[in-house]
Amino acid sequence: MKTRLILAVVGPTASGKTPLSLLLAELLNGEIISADSRQIYKHLDIGTAKPSLDDRKRVQHHFVDILDPGTGYNAGQFGEEVKSVFRGVTDRDKVPILVGGSGLYVKAAIDGIFDGPGKDPEIRGRIEDQLRADGLDALLGELRNVDPDTLMKMKEITPRRVIRALEVFYSTGKPISKFHAEQNPITEFQAIQVCLAWDRRELYARINSRVDAMIAAGLVDEVRNLKQLGYSRQLNALNTVGYKEVFDHLEGITDGQTMVELIKRNTRRFAKRQVTWFGADKRIHKFPISGERDIVALSKKIAELYRRAAKE
Repeated sequence: MKTRLILAVVGPTASGKTPLSLLLAELLNGEIISADSRQIYKHLDIGTAKPSLDDRKRVQHHFVDILDPGTGYNAGQFGEEVKSVFRGVTDRDKVPILVGGSGLYVKAAIDGIFDGPGKDPEIRGRIEDQLRADGLDALLGELRNVDPDTLMKMKEITPRRVIRALEVFYSTGKPISKFHAEQNPITEFQAIQVCLAWDRRELYARINSRVDAMIAAGLVDEVRNLKQLGYSRQLNALNTVGYKEVFDHLEGITDGQTMVELIKRNTRRFAKRQVTWFGADKRIHKFPISGERDIVALSKKIAELYRRAAKE
C-alpha cells in the first residue's frame, strides 16, 4: 500500500494555526482538513474562531460548516471519514494539511482512534466540571444510561474511573466495555506534525485578546441566534467553552463582565490541557515563536521540512 504523506498543524487555541495553515497551503499547493470538533458545525462561527469565508475561498477546506449543531459526531466517525479525504487530496497531487487543536480528532486522523482509547482534554474537562457542580451521583446516572456494563463490572467505583468511562463514550461514540484496542493502527498515512510553541504567558495574553475580539464581533448575538433557532445548551456541540458561559449570561446567571472573565479563564484552562496533550507527543516538531511576525518565516521552514520528508 502506498504511504501518503500529510502535514499536520496542531496546538492550543489562539496559537496561530489558521494563518500558518493558509500560508502552508499556498506554499505547498495544499488543501486544509479541519480537525476541530466544533468548527464542523453550522452557525458556530465566532465562538469557534472558524476560518472566514474569504479564507475558505482562498484555500479549499474540509470538515468545516457541514453539520447541524443537533447532529451528534465524534472522533471515531472523523477518523473513518477523514481517510477518504486524505486519499482524494493526494490523488489530486495536492498536500493534505490537517489543522486543529482537538487532540483526539488529530489522533484519530493520524494514528487511528482504535489503537487504544485516547484522552480528549475538552470532554474530560467538561465531565470534571460536571463532577464539581453536580457530584458523583450525577455522573453515575449518566454512565448507567450510556454504558451500564462498565458500571456493573467496576470493582471499585471512583471518580477517576467514572470520568474515564464517560470520556471514552463521548469521545468515540463507543462504550469502553466494547472498546476493541486490538485493531491494527493506520499504516497508509504518515504525518509530519508541527506546532507553534509560545511562551505560556504570551499564549494566555493572546487568548484574552481573542476573547475580547469575539465579544466585539458579536458572540453574544451568535448564541442568542442559536437559542432562537431552537438549539439547546444541552447539545454536545454547545456544551463547550465560549458557548456555555454565554448561555449562563443570557439566562441571567452571570453578568456581562463575569461572562467574559469566565470565558477567558476556561479557555486558558483548556489551552493548558492542549499544551500538555501535544507536548507529550515527541513526534511533533515544536517551533518557538514570539510574535505574529514570525509566522511567515516559520511557514517557509515548515514547508521545507515537508518537502524534504516527501523526497525520502
